[in-house]
Amino acid sequence: MEQHRTTAESTRDTHVLQGTAEHLAERYRGIFTPQMVERYVFESYATLGRTARIKTHLATLAGRFADDRLRALAQSMGSIAKDHPQVLFVCVQNAGRSQMAAALLSKVSGGQVEVRSAGSLPAGQIHPLAEDVLRERGIDLADAFPKPLTDDVVRAADYVITMGCGDTCPIYPGKQYLDWDVADPQDATLEGAREILADIEARVHALWERLQAPQGG
Repeated sequence: MEQHRTTAESTRDTHVLQGTAEHLAERYRGIFTPQMVERYVFESYATLGRTARIKTHLATLAGRFADDRLRALAQSMGSIAKDHPQVLFVCVQNAGRSQMAAALLSKVSGGQVEVRSAGSLPAGQIHPLAEDVLRERGIDLADAFPKPLTDDVVRAADYVITMGCGDTCPIYPGKQYLDWDVADPQDATLEGAREILADIEARVHALWERLQAPQGG
């Protein structure tokens, strides 16, 4: 029975992924071939599947992940215009610090920054304390999920902010690299997580001011 259920779920996911690939192929028509789009979709599914703790909506998450990667790649190629600054936050698990920073910058900037986050060794789910302290600020991480660091999102970024992930992030010319020495909430208490969030929030506000400053000014 378990094997039958697993096979049925796999078949369902395949149908979802194929439908997603067709949808994204239309979205990126003239930029990427349908074959490349399909490869990105199924590759994203396999990559997330290696670490995701809950598999129920894995095909849907993989579609979102593939879409973001394709958009980032198209931006880095100049095929899609960058209407806003691109900021990538990277930590080890993409379950705490980088998720906090990404959520805060999205809120502070009012959508005037395209924000991404990733992890060098992504966890299976968002850390509960990160969700709790952000919820206290009125920010919901229900749609967020840990994502692995991929070359395409780094290429698209104008700013790459790392937090405790060492030298795992590839270096490309023309980008601003910042390393934030921020504690990991993984083993923190609720109060400790609040202090970490306050630290990140101060840094995010400073970054937002920097992003708004006239270029070359």
